[in-house]
Amino acid sequence: MAEMNFGGVIEKVMTREEFPLEKAREILKNETIAVLGYGVQGPGQACNLRDNGFNVIVGQRPGKTYDKAVADGWVPGETLFSIEEAAQKGTIVCMLLSDAAQIAVWPQIKEYLTPGKALYFSHGFGITYKERTNIIPPADIDVIMVAPKGSGTSLRTMFLEGRGLNSSYAVYQDATGNALNRTLAFGIGIGSGYLFETTFKREVYSDLTGERGSLMGAIQGLLLAQYEVLRENGHTPSEAFNETVEELTQSLMPLFAQKGMDWMYANCSTTAQRGALDWMGPFHDAIKPVMQKLYESVKTGNEAQISIDSNSQPDYRVKLEKELQALHDSEMWRTAETVRKLRPENN
Repeated sequence: MAEMNFGGVIEKVMTREEFPLEKAREILKNETIAVLGYGVQGPGQACNLRDNGFNVIVGQRPGKTYDKAVADGWVPGETLFSIEEAAQKGTIVCMLLSDAAQIAVWPQIKEYLTPGKALYFSHGFGITYKERTNIIPPADIDVIMVAPKGSGTSLRTMFLEGRGLNSSYAVYQDATGNALNRTLAFGIGIGSGYLFETTFKREVYSDLTGERGSLMGAIQGLLLAQYEVLRENGHTPSEAFNETVEELTQSLMPLFAQKGMDWMYANCSTTAQRGALDWMGPFHDAIKPVMQKLYESVKTGNEAQISIDSNSQPDYRVKLEKELQALHDSEMWRTAETVRKLRPENN
């Protein structure tokens, strides 16, 4: 483990140099990795593992997702099976189904989790909220996690580009004495950039907060609020969108992604610098109470219960599609379609 300084706090991380792919292959050479679910994380992790030389099979029910697996080269009866058959064949059983689907299939697959196997997750939800999900693993198996810090699509794209998506890892239960090695080898196998330690609870608390906060929920709320204020004050859709979204994503994000917010500030006009420094405090003070309320809702299990209850409704998918369609049809994101078409690379 390498010790790294993160803003003055020393943390231990595992890098590819310290844990090379050859070592990962040696540790998992006798394992059959069964990836259950081929939706969000499944394709990226399964394909990366396969390309890196690991023994991988996929478990997926018939339908569009099954057809996608076939299109990606998984062969029915050889490397593509039903969820139950894959769980039976696998020595590392990967729960990469949605949280709701994990709850639904758990009664069918738990009988195949025989002594010495590993139950793998990429999200701490099912285990952390086990009183609500009823996902309670037997005591004689390893329970491990590698959680890529991004979508499965990003994991696959970055792998194909020769880069790696950073991942957290955790061991919840070590029945074999080899759980940590299995975990780290898996993390390297899927193409992680570097691996940092967490717990199932910390992972799900930070993940749910991030999704509802700065990664998705808060950013949409912030962008929409600014866009609306500009439109209400007579600015055109094009101007409002460019000043709210386009400049952020196309010009400024790459700057602070490269070298930090201070460097991005330093590369903007003095007028922009002054305004940003003056207004970041009021925005922080207004937003932090909302973040604290959000974290408390995650910590108490309220957010988990909302998710479980809504996902269990028979018409959930129909309602979800309507909500996503409404987001798509909003003026701001319809404007985005036109702006994207006008980008130089599309002309």
